[in-house]
Amino acid sequence: MDTARCKAFIAAAETGRFTKAAEILNYTTSGVSQLVTALEAELDLSLFVRTRKGVRLTQAGERLLPVARALMQQEQNLYQVSKEIKGLDVGEITIAAYSSISTHWLPAIIKKFKEDYPNIQIRLMEGIRQEVMVWLDDAKADIAFLSSGSDLATYDWTPLAKDRMLAVLSTNHPLAKANSYPISRCASEDFIMPALGRDDDVADLFERFQIEPRILFSTLENYATISMIENDLGMSIMNELITKNFQANVVMLPLEPPQDITLGMAMPSRTSASPAVKKFADYVLKYHRSDNE
Repeated sequence: MDTARCKAFIAAAETGRFTKAAEILNYTTSGVSQLVTALEAELDLSLFVRTRKGVRLTQAGERLLPVARALMQQEQNLYQVSKEIKGLDVGEITIAAYSSISTHWLPAIIKKFKEDYPNIQIRLMEGIRQEVMVWLDDAKADIAFLSSGSDLATYDWTPLAKDRMLAVLSTNHPLAKANSYPISRCASEDFIMPALGRDDDVADLFERFQIEPRILFSTLENYATISMIENDLGMSIMNELITKNFQANVVMLPLEPPQDITLGMAMPSRTSASPAVKKFADYVLKYHRSDNE
């Protein structure tokens, strides 16, 4: 298969227009159109619905897009390995991570990694769990940093650290001066739920304790949640790393009984990962070993 056809297919799928794909690939619009048409003929499938406003994927196109991305990753791996054999450390890494991890863990790791491998390019995408999993599933991310879960069963998963769960309360809350916060009390609180109304770590906690929270507000990010709590609009639960170094006039209490989540590293396959991704994973493990000593 001509990989140029795959590249045209991916670029058109991501931009929704052959003209935009042509700009990205430095082709002509007709060139992109011809490559996509040739791929459709080769596969005997229609990949796009073409309209005056652009193109959109057919069901077949949606199913094939992650496969095409994975194929391009393997092509990149081929060149990276060949250059590594010749002593050249080059490549690209796309990282997907929770914003808390990209803020508090990754900068130090990336700094050290770039000092040793300045020719390896790194792209960092931040998001909530739903977004990080989509990026992994669609092969947009080479490696991801998030909390453990059953949806990671098909990935190579490496636990890195435990992070305790905290109740975040306003200073006017009746338990603001308590030593801990009973989880059962969440059923009667005005609760603010981050992550577009479903924080999977918090939702799992509620399911284990059979709690039906009274969700008054939902937010995208935890930082907005904390600001709302500061203004007496409710309370929430979040992992401690999220709250690190965040300046707000709120109270953070450990849960009763104590609860934590496992944060770690996931990749589709460490065995088939590119040399650059493997090297970065090694740096992550080295960082956490030294941090725990």
